[in-house]
Amino acid sequence: MDKNEIRRRLSGSCLPGPDAPQAGWAASPDDPTLLTPAAVLVALVASPRGPEIILTVRTAEMRNHPAQISLPGGRVEPEDAGPAEAALREAWEEVGLPPEHVEVLGCLPWYRTVSDYCVQPFVGWVTEQVSLVPDAREVADIFLVPLEFVLDPSNHTRESMMHDGVERTFWVLPFGDRRIWGATAGILVSLARALG
Repeated sequence: MDKNEIRRRLSGSCLPGPDAPQAGWAASPDDPTLLTPAAVLVALVASPRGPEIILTVRTAEMRNHPAQISLPGGRVEPEDAGPAEAALREAWEEVGLPPEHVEVLGCLPWYRTVSDYCVQPFVGWVTEQVSLVPDAREVADIFLVPLEFVLDPSNHTRESMMHDGVERTFWVLPFGDRRIWGATAGILVSLARALG
């Protein structure tokens, strides 16, 4: 699948207009919980085997989700022009991916995390070969997962666990000795559905 086909398939995936969650957005009229806006970048890198997605392993010292696998991204800051800029800024800070080397192809529906973040995923094509360098404070490792692996529904499994007294069900994508789960897996499954 090339970048033009990916762009075409993503054309209807974003949540547009006034229904898109913003800073301070409440989950529903009877749920006053305010969500924190965040953004992640699903960065696709061309390779002889087909596009691959950049993933990171967070350091064990991170306050939120330590040692978990994640997409580059984070909170939308006031100085960001919007969530797309936040995703690109975070990818630059976390893995050294220059924003000028990413062509944003589209986005996926927002994703609400159990920690009350409203995450907007953006899909970008890395336009030039780059050397990724992890930010030692946040990223313990960087690795690539083939888009083909993510698109295969047989690699999507469901698990559950208790969190704050509530049973939560979530996606898991076992990739070799890596366990991609939670919000990252949920966003990748959303990508697979959008492109499938």
